Amino acid sequence: MPKLTYVRSVLAVKDLLVSMAFYCEKLGFTIDFEVDGWCFLSRDGIQLMLGHCPEEVPASQINDHSYFAYIGVHGIDELHEEFRTRGLTSLSAPESKPWGMREFMVTTPDGHRIMFGQDLESRQ
Repeated sequence: MPKLTYVRSVLAVKDLLVSMAFYCEKLGFTIDFEVDGWCFLSRDGIQLMLGHCPEEVPASQINDHSYFAYIGVHGIDELHEEFRTRGLTSLSAPESKPWGMREFMVTTPDGHRIMFGQDLESRQ
């Protein structure tokens, strides 16, 4: 039987160097490798491909469809504090939601939005 083994999000970015710095310095990703116009990054089980696409419409201009990932985490409040101490200002405060998740959102330099969430039951 076929088995899905991982997911890698692919994002178009205007300035590859600015985006690489953001993901590494602010979100704690590491660069796995680079190839002409592309950067492959990872943190824990999350994998990203950043593609240099200076002519594309930035995610900040497409509104609701700028969300690209909902990342489940353990230690949601500690992760938020880590991002804050790394100097990240484009993030919302963690909130416990009626659907049983504690969540916060991060916005990238290109306007991509990432939601981080933890099941409220797993926090007990």
